[in-house]
Amino acid sequence: MGVLRMRQVSRVLSTYTADVSGVCSALYEMGGMVIMHDASGCNSTYNTHDEPRWYDMPSMVYVSGLSELEAVMGDDDKLLRDVERAAKELHPRFVAIAGTPIPMMMGTDFKGIARLLERRLGIPVFGFATNGTHSYVSGVGMALAQAAKKFCLPKEQLTGPGGIQKQIPAEKADGAQKPCVNLLGVTPLDFSVTGNVEALKEAFQSEGYQVKSCWAMGSDFDELIRAGEAHVNVAVTVSGIETAIVLQEMYGTPWVLGLPTGRKLLRKVLEAVDRAAATGENQFPLAWDNGTYEAESRRLPPSEEKVQRENGQPDQSHRQTYIIGEWVWAMALRYSLMTEYGYDRVSVICPLESEELFADRLLEERRERIPGVLTAAAGAGAFLEDEDQIEERLKNAELVIADPIYRRVLPKGKVVDFIEFPHEGYSGRIYRREIPVLIGEQWNRWFEQKCK
Repeated sequence: MGVLRMRQVSRVLSTYTADVSGVCSALYEMGGMVIMHDASGCNSTYNTHDEPRWYDMPSMVYVSGLSELEAVMGDDDKLLRDVERAAKELHPRFVAIAGTPIPMMMGTDFKGIARLLERRLGIPVFGFATNGTHSYVSGVGMALAQAAKKFCLPKEQLTGPGGIQKQIPAEKADGAQKPCVNLLGVTPLDFSVTGNVEALKEAFQSEGYQVKSCWAMGSDFDELIRAGEAHVNVAVTVSGIETAIVLQEMYGTPWVLGLPTGRKLLRKVLEAVDRAAATGENQFPLAWDNGTYEAESRRLPPSEEKVQRENGQPDQSHRQTYIIGEWVWAMALRYSLMTEYGYDRVSVICPLESEELFADRLLEERRERIPGVLTAAAGAGAFLEDEDQIEERLKNAELVIADPIYRRVLPKGKVVDFIEFPHEGYSGRIYRREIPVLIGEQWNRWFEQKCK
């Protein structure tokens, strides 16, 4: 008798941080007041599991306290009154209201509410029709993009490439000029608070690239609104793509999609930034080339090579390897494994969104915004949102790199090597201390240590 499986049901896996929390995370450091329109639970989930800055950095994130009667009657008056009173008392830079499952069922008009409040308060008000059923990727993406549209200064007030004068970029010690960049799609949900954001900035600055702003961790509001002064934008996660598109429409700034993970990829990302600045064309440093990557060196970590030589084992780089997680991060790890360590059977599984949503984000009138991205996505793996799909795909796995929770769907009765790579947006604070720095050479050191 066959086993009955239910689609879109998780038996043993967790869920990723929801879109409503993604909005809060994206806007956390911008000085606004963010309201989750919900009874109570979504706010407590956000501040206890999704937001590691909660205990060290104050921010005005609240819940509306939606009652059953208000939900049944579709009454928005209390929400309007409460937000208006709180804003007049707290004086936020802006107000943002994000939805949860209950307002979705009520048919709440968030844009209409935002327009009403903006007229009453005289400050910017955002209405995000999130519903808690999508991942944080969509919430972060829409929040950062709308903030860029609303707050970034017009061209005539800038002195950079998008403005009326040419900004002098940072200089290296040898006098060579390097472009100024913005880093887009940076939140603790992907990078946590374990040193990744600092390492990301340092990777550019140490090579002479000035980091104009980081959307949206570690940059003050005045830095963010001058994003048009950068020569190139670097979307380091899928969440940064929408902001990159907005800034390109506003200022003509080209952008790069990629995360500098590993020695070789760091160099390639920097080269892509230089090329984008010189040509004005968008760049994808992970561009797919006839289905294969050309490796600089087909070597394993030294420790693994030694073990194999001593035991007469076959080359472990031919194992079927799966990387599970956010797409840009997973593709960056895949690139490093294939080009620096000779792994030739590496597939990516992205559970955060569907293939259709991913493609829609990168297409403009059926043309790719960056040539090669969709081909790379199709050749590298799959977008699998359901637990049973992921479990089925892993049946032939020999090595898996993923958040520890994914151990639960490894094939039964089969030995599968598993490298734990915790993800704040998935397992929350549980494994935060084990989250490594994955930027540049620090990733190489961590990976080689894991292979001992």
